Amino acid sequence: MTELPTTARPTTVATERSLLSVSECYRSIQGEGLHAGQVCVFVRLAGCDLRCSYCDSAYTWDGTSPAKIYSVGDVAAAIAEFGCRLVEITGGEPLLQPKIFPLMSFLCDGGYDVILETGGQIDARAVDHRVTRIIDLKTPGSAMDHRNFTGNMGSLRPTDEIKFVLVDREDYDWAKGRIVDYEIAEQVSHIWLSPAHSQLKPSDLAGWMIDDNLNASLQLQVHKYLWPDSTRGV
Repeated sequence: MTELPTTARPTTVATERSLLSVSECYRSIQGEGLHAGQVCVFVRLAGCDLRCSYCDSAYTWDGTSPAKIYSVGDVAAAIAEFGCRLVEITGGEPLLQPKIFPLMSFLCDGGYDVILETGGQIDARAVDHRVTRIIDLKTPGSAMDHRNFTGNMGSLRPTDEIKFVLVDREDYDWAKGRIVDYEIAEQVSHIWLSPAHSQLKPSDLAGWMIDDNLNASLQLQVHKYLWPDSTRGV
């Protein structure tokens, strides 16, 4: 794993709509989605307006690890230094920062394969159509299901991936209902069901999916098996 190259120039003052607040930027192995197992550059932005019960990146918003402020150009230059064409924009919640939209389009123009992972509480319809959107649907077990922006479900794209993080059987049944209600399987490339780390046994989730012959995929976070003692830079 490689940290943000030193040639990127952090500043101390953020202008709300002109700069990006970055928690970390690094190269690692993609642990989720259709690109799992591939080398990927991650740009993890700081700040989130959700407080999910199972959050594994609270350092992006709880003040324990202060973010650094970079210009869009410096973030793009830092990404280029890693020499990897697969880039994921994540958080926190990246769509809280307006300048992430031009950065994603700039990267697409430059020939990068760009992935966005969003918590699903913000309108993602303005995201460049060349970007693969991984959109979470928050379950009751997250305690944030009331924040789901359902407009995203009305504008799904064939390249989208929909993700449910589940803490128990209730969450599983809830996810099954949403898959049917929004006709998700007919509209997106993939549906992922992920057991919340240390809260739901993967084998239990797998058994439910087998019993229901569910048209979705079980997803385990590869990076947590590779680096079980690391929370950052993976």
